[in-house]
Amino acid sequence: MTLQMTVSPDFPPAYIAGWYIFNTWLQRQSGLPIHLTLYDSFAAQRAVLAQGGIDLIYANPYDAAFLVRECGFVTLAAPCNRADEVVLAGTQTGPVNTIEDLAAGTVIARTDDPDVNLMGMMLLEPAALHAGNTTAITVDSYPLVAKQLLQGHAGIGFFLEEAFDSLSALVRGQLRELVRSRISVIRHVLLAGPGVRAQQVEHLTTLLLAMDQDDRGQAVLESMNLSGWEAHSQEDTEFMIDLMDTLDTQVLPG
Repeated sequence: MTLQMTVSPDFPPAYIAGWYIFNTWLQRQSGLPIHLTLYDSFAAQRAVLAQGGIDLIYANPYDAAFLVRECGFVTLAAPCNRADEVVLAGTQTGPVNTIEDLAAGTVIARTDDPDVNLMGMMLLEPAALHAGNTTAITVDSYPLVAKQLLQGHAGIGFFLEEAFDSLSALVRGQLRELVRSRISVIRHVLLAGPGVRAQQVEHLTTLLLAMDQDDRGQAVLESMNLSGWEAHSQEDTEFMIDLMDTLDTQVLPG
């Protein structure tokens, strides 16, 4: 049976080729048939997940919570030294210099990346902003978040840190970074579904943790903008999920 793999749609488009290279590397090293499909939106990906059509997924923290607790997915590994952090930005020509400059009625440009939106709303608390007194414009990608800001349709944008840093220098030069989160323990994880046998999970994990120990593996990792994979136990994932749940209760409309 061919294992179906996918990647959370929030990674920078520049690394699409890297994930296909990784898929080829993983097939050759494991001897397992693995097919990679990338989806251009969270909605499209989640529709396939709901049908049980995914066996391996590089999942964002929010989706990881559902997959682990509701669908029986287990953790293979997490990227080394790569926490999910959020950047909130306005424009260089706009009136907002700090989070505290924002007022009720602020329009937020964002994707439908739930963990980024959760952390973004938490970072708006110094301005007493919440879901009940702001308006959101949801777009399909982080470059489109930047476009909404630059066209004056929104006062602030939520970005995954990696995506913000991957914007072109021209675009970043027109944006004003207001704040970055530093939570440190919220991160993407590579998960395996119930259709992956226990011995396959063990074999894949062993391969991933050793991936940075040879030149070929290092080259593949570089194409994905990763330095390596590290152990991330099921307990580590559960702790992250609990933290996400706690944050979720803290950013409900006040």
